[in-house]
Amino acid sequence: MKLSQFKFKLPEELIAQYPAENRDECRMMVVNRRTGEISHHIFKEVLDYFDEGDVMVFNDTKVFPALLYGNKEKTGACIEVFLLRELNVENKFWDVLVEPARKIRIGNKLYFGDDDSMVAEVIDNTTSRGRTLRFLYDGPHEEFKQYLYSMGHTPLPEYIKRPSEPEDAERYQCIFARNEGAVMAPAAGLHFSRELMKRLEIKGVERGFLTLHSGRGNFRMIDVEDLTKHRMDSEEMIINEELVEMVNKAKDKGNNVCAVGTSTLRGLASAVCMNGHIMTYEGWTNRFIFPPYDFTVCNAMISNFHLPYSTMLMMVAAFGGYDLVMKAYDEAVKNEYRFGAYGDAMLILR
Repeated sequence: MKLSQFKFKLPEELIAQYPAENRDECRMMVVNRRTGEISHHIFKEVLDYFDEGDVMVFNDTKVFPALLYGNKEKTGACIEVFLLRELNVENKFWDVLVEPARKIRIGNKLYFGDDDSMVAEVIDNTTSRGRTLRFLYDGPHEEFKQYLYSMGHTPLPEYIKRPSEPEDAERYQCIFARNEGAVMAPAAGLHFSRELMKRLEIKGVERGFLTLHSGRGNFRMIDVEDLTKHRMDSEEMIINEELVEMVNKAKDKGNNVCAVGTSTLRGLASAVCMNGHIMTYEGWTNRFIFPPYDFTVCNAMISNFHLPYSTMLMMVAAFGGYDLVMKAYDEAVKNEYRFGAYGDAMLILR
C-alpha cells in the first residue's frame, strides 16, 4: 500500500487537547469486520462485548517525565531536551533529542534546574536532532534518576498544542502502568478506570500484560510513498510465561483475545509462533504492520482514533480492513469524534 492512501481530512478542532472528564466515559465506535456494521456507544459499554474466559491484553509500560528544559553554557539559550532512553547506567549516558538542534554541538554543556545543579555534556551527535548526553552527577544511580525526573515534564504528543500541566502526569498514564520506559502512553489503555477493570474481573474476563516501551518514533513522519521501504524504530518489549499461557489457553478454547492498543497488537504479532500461539519474548521489535496483514492471535482490538499518515492508523486498517476502517474514520469525522491520545475509542471485532 501507499502512504497517500492514509490521507483524510481531519479538522484541527477534533484533535483532543484534554482527556474526557472520566476515563471510561469517552465515546466508543464499534466496528464489526464480519458484518460491516458501525455503531456508537460510551466506552464503559465495552463490557457488553466480552464474556467469561475472554482475555484482554494490556501494555503496562509506564511513561516517565522525559521532557526537560535546560540552558546552554555561556549564552544561557533555552534548550528543549527530550529523553529517549538511558544508554549506559554507570556513565549516565542518555539518547536524547534537542531543540533547537543547530545550537548544540559536541562539548557543549547544558544546565538544568532552578539552580543549574544538574549538568550534562554533549558527547555525540547521532542525527540532525539527536544527541548523546552524559549527565555529571556523583550520587547513586537511583538518586540521580529521581533527581533528573523531578525536573521533567510529561511528554505529550506534538499535536497537543499546549504545555503539559501537572495533572497530565496522572492523566497521560494508564492506571495499571508499572514498568517505566515509555515516552508515549498506550492511549487505548487510558480509557480503563478502576471501576471498569473491576467489572471486567467480576464478569470473568481475564487480563494479561505485556511490556512494550513506546518510543518517539511512533510520531516520526513517514517520508516514502512505498510503505515497504519504511523502517520503524526499535522498541524494547517483554512477554512473560504467564501471558503466553493465558493467551494460548484462550485461543485453544475458542475464547476472544483482545489487544488493547496498537502497541499491544504489535507486541503480540512480534511473538507469534505456530498455530497462532505466542511465545515468551524479551528483546526488541521494529515490526511495521500495514495492510494486508494476517493476524492469528487477536480477534478484537481497542484503539484510539489516529491522525492521517500515522503508523498507528495503518495498523488499525490492517486489523479492521482498509476500506471499512477508512469508512469508519470518515464517519468519525462527520460525527465529531475526538482524535489522538486524549480522544475517543474504537472497538474492532473480527
